[in-house]
Amino acid sequence: MTKLMYLTDSYKKEFYATIGGVIEDKKVILDETYLYCQSGGQPSDKGIIIHNNEEFKVLEVKKEDGKIIHILDKKGLKVNDKVKCKIDWERRYKLMKMHTAAHVISSIIHKETGAMITGNQLDTEKSRIDFSLEKFNKENMENYIKKANEEIKKDHKITVSTISKEEAKKIKNLSKLAKGLPPDLKEIRIVTIGNLDEQGDGGTHVNSTKEIGAIKLLSIENKGKSNRRLYFSLE
Repeated sequence: MTKLMYLTDSYKKEFYATIGGVIEDKKVILDETYLYCQSGGQPSDKGIIIHNNEEFKVLEVKKEDGKIIHILDKKGLKVNDKVKCKIDWERRYKLMKMHTAAHVISSIIHKETGAMITGNQLDTEKSRIDFSLEKFNKENMENYIKKANEEIKKDHKITVSTISKEEAKKIKNLSKLAKGLPPDLKEIRIVTIGNLDEQGDGGTHVNSTKEIGAIKLLSIENKGKSNRRLYFSLE
């Protein structure tokens, strides 16, 4: 099993690992990784793996048959190879800021309306969140974004902790997802944003809301009964 080191350290840019498995020549399994595995609306990291001064591009990281697979641009790595890995940090950091911003936005909208998240997709330049929300207009959304930006300026610190599933059940509104948290989890990873929000989450985040910058509302869409979509970017 690959140790997912990004769950405890989102700021590691380079690391060393050992190849634990090779599948179909271009898919490798590392003993541990800081490269984020695609999940929960956050795209996987990209980067490079270096062995004997040869570079292999990491095109995608995803889960297949319970294994964390690093998909490369070419073959050549073998089991037990010791490698150096570098994350495309500029891209990763943008996604970290986007993810924390999405938590701030969802927290504000949930507190104001009770709306739950029905979907989301993060990207480096533009992200979206879908809400189960009936009353919906641009003026309201602009007001929520204004409140989100006010909270960002307060420099809330972001912390990560892990609790048991039983403890998690005692925390109100721990999940803002309409479908709830995955039922098979034994432990829940909690991302806390100061006194503003805490959510069960497996993604990467910044250490402080001030790192986000400012959220800009791009557009809103009506996607059907009680399903509303918000697009945003960061400035």
